[in-house]
Amino acid sequence: MLRLNYPNPVIKKSIASIVRLTFFLTILCSAVLIPETNAQGLVFKNSYLYSGVGGQVDAMYRFPSVTTNVDALVKISGRSSSLVKLEAIDIPNKGFDKSFQPQVSYNHGTAPNGISDWWMEFTITFVNSTTNTPVNINTFTVSTLDLDGNADKINEWVAYYKHKSYMLEANTLVSAASIWEFSQVVATKFSGPVTNFADIDTSTTSIMASAYYENLNGMRLRTGGHSTGQSGAADRMYSFWFKSFTFQSAIESRLPVTLKSFTAMLDNKKPVISWVSSVENNLSHYVLERSVNGSDYNEIAVLFANGNSTIDRNYGFTDNSVPAANKGIVYYRLKMVDMDTKARYSETRLIRLGESSKTLTIQAYPNPAINELRITIPGNWQNKKVQYEIYSVNGQSVRKLNCNNAGQTESIDVSQLTAGSYIIKVIAENEIATQQFVKSK
Repeated sequence: MLRLNYPNPVIKKSIASIVRLTFFLTILCSAVLIPETNAQGLVFKNSYLYSGVGGQVDAMYRFPSVTTNVDALVKISGRSSSLVKLEAIDIPNKGFDKSFQPQVSYNHGTAPNGISDWWMEFTITFVNSTTNTPVNINTFTVSTLDLDGNADKINEWVAYYKHKSYMLEANTLVSAASIWEFSQVVATKFSGPVTNFADIDTSTTSIMASAYYENLNGMRLRTGGHSTGQSGAADRMYSFWFKSFTFQSAIESRLPVTLKSFTAMLDNKKPVISWVSSVENNLSHYVLERSVNGSDYNEIAVLFANGNSTIDRNYGFTDNSVPAANKGIVYYRLKMVDMDTKARYSETRLIRLGESSKTLTIQAYPNPAINELRITIPGNWQNKKVQYEIYSVNGQSVRKLNCNNAGQTESIDVSQLTAGSYIIKVIAENEIATQQFVKSK
């Protein structure tokens, strides 16, 4: 394993202590300066269907007077499959009346044998009362309550998008992980335990998570569930109170790094992994990990970060000792470790060994695809601006993504597409390549 730029450990430990102290003092001072009326208190109640078909994707619900002269429009913006159903947009007679409390089920409330994972996504937009004109909220906090399970095979999870920071209890039972979309961290996923907790109790902070937002006219969130086997408890209620709470021993976390790009390319038959960070907060180092089977990873390099930075930082590593891989595919991921030893993982990047760099043929696989479609592009398209677009057989565009610095193999989420035949079209500069694939259930 290669280690680069390793500083004196005593100095590093001292610096880390100073950074941590400064970091938490900054948070404390900031909290004092934020008016409490801005930081909490949005009220979600008395909702009604505003447009669309109730329970279906694109249905819009209006929550009047979430704060003075402001309404909230809540849209169902996506779901993992047609088996995910909205049972109720808001349950007023349980939990807390002022919370946003949707009830979401999967497969008619019964998870099948095997591992299942599902979600429904909501987009919330704040608007001037009785209008559709967006209005910014200076600051607000969203707290997830009662993030638990059924005491058997199911646990709940939620995801918050584009938040500034989040808070968990020091002895939390909730795990936090980053969600990636095309090489960028866009959300944090909070997964609760399988343990069941009776009722919804704001004093049970070990199964709570709070996310903090600044100066936005809306947000996205997901309600999800995970099962490890057959269970009749796949009908779940969620409680989001737009209010901050006092934790017994709170730990506030900011994303230690915002990646502008993370790519893997094949250069002279050697994998070259590179990434650019646009923000680094209290970040210690990166660990580059490699796998030849997609499940077992080993460290191959450690690259130390600048600690704190708000400008673009470039990193790279050439893998000169690639072992034999299953089907010729090598997997790479980043482990990003902050000064407090907490770590998050990047999405996985892939390299297909032995690929020709001259052909204009793309390779889309697996085919049929269920949740994810991987596209390997020609070598001379790598590190360029590449557009990926999926079309139905009748020519309708159903998914479109752009990557400014394309890697050799990119992945596209196709879990929301209905089963059938599709065409993936990839464009780089003036060159176009297409391939047909099948989306399976």
